[in-house]
Amino acid sequence: MEQENKQQVVIPADKAKIRHIWTVTLYLFLITAAEFVIAFNLDASIIKTIIFIVMTIVKAYYIMSEFMHLGHETKGLKLSILLPLIFVVWLIGALLIQGDAIYTAVFGG
Repeated sequence: MEQENKQQVVIPADKAKIRHIWTVTLYLFLITAAEFVIAFNLDASIIKTIIFIVMTIVKAYYIMSEFMHLGHETKGLKLSILLPLIFVVWLIGALLIQGDAIYTAVFGG
């Protein structure tokens, strides 16, 4: 039986890519830490909710851009993903506001 002698070539680590991964991780950590600080230090309000929605969209965009490799795609592809997300968030908010108005009208507050 013939044996093959295969050699593996080890490519040295790319320091710039490793630094970039750690930078992305740091940004996501800082945003998450800010969310925790806001969650435990602010009372429930519409401002707190808006801050959380905005921070969540920023984190989602950053994760999609870096880890799903969409940051290097064309503008049209990015917008085709981001615009429906913004519409869905708006729709949920509108339905919650309308639902509250209907509840108030039916049950009187």
